[in-house]
Amino acid sequence: MGLVEELEKLNNLKQRGAISEDEYEDAKARILDSKSNEFNFDQTAGRASSNENMWGMIIHLSQFCGYLVPFAGLIAPIVIWQIKKEESHILDLHGRIVVNWIITAALFALIFGLLCFVFIGIPLLIALGLIGIIFPIIGGIKANSGEIWKYPCSIEFFSLDQNR
Repeated sequence: MGLVEELEKLNNLKQRGAISEDEYEDAKARILDSKSNEFNFDQTAGRASSNENMWGMIIHLSQFCGYLVPFAGLIAPIVIWQIKKEESHILDLHGRIVVNWIITAALFALIFGLLCFVFIGIPLLIALGLIGIIFPIIGGIKANSGEIWKYPCSIEFFSLDQNR
C-alpha cells in the first residue's frame, strides 16, 4: 500500500470517529516517518550531498591504499566507514558494500589460492586481481555521482537492508 492510500485510509478512520485527532496525528507521523526511511538503491541519485558523495568515493577508493602500505587497503575503508557511518545512511551503505567486498575477495583469494595446486586457481586469481581494481573504481565513480552500486558477486555479510 502506498503513502497516499495509507493516509487516505487513516483520514477515513478519523472522519468516521474510529480514532481521535491525537491518534490520527500520531499514526500520520509514524506513516510519514516510515515512508521517509524506505531506501531504494535505484533512487539514490541526487539524494546525497556533495560531501556524502565525496566520502562515499573515498571509502571505495581507499581500498587502493593497500598498494602503498601492506594491509592499508583492508584497514582504511573500515576505519573511514566506522568514523562516517553515523553521519549518513548513504555513507553507512557505501561502507557496508566495501567491507562485504573485502571479505568476499579475501575468501575468493583463499579458495583460488588453494586451487592453484590444480592450476585452475592461477587464472581465477588473475581475474580476481583485475576485478579488485575495476570494482572500486566503478564504485567510487558511482558514489561520486550520488549512486549506490553493489559489487557483483559480493556476499552480503553486512546487511544492506534499511531495516537491519
